[in-house]
Amino acid sequence: MSINYNAAESKAQRFKMIAERRTNRVLDSLRLLGQCANRRTYEYSDAQVQKIFREIRRAVNESQEKFKHNREKARFKL
Repeated sequence: MSINYNAAESKAQRFKMIAERRTNRVLDSLRLLGQCANRRTYEYSDAQVQKIFREIRRAVNESQEKFKHNREKARFKL
């Protein structure tokens, strides 16, 4: 999907629009994943569940570190 940015639109406005959209997409996906917990429909092991959520936590931490890294990087100026 291509997004055309308005010249008058600020970086903060673009961030808010895109971050809200992407966050909602992630939350929707997590809700869908939660539907897999129905044991009447699916069969899974505790190890599989642990592996899924370990990977999700790793990805969340990685994304969060990117925000921390950018914030620290912005402090240096000559």
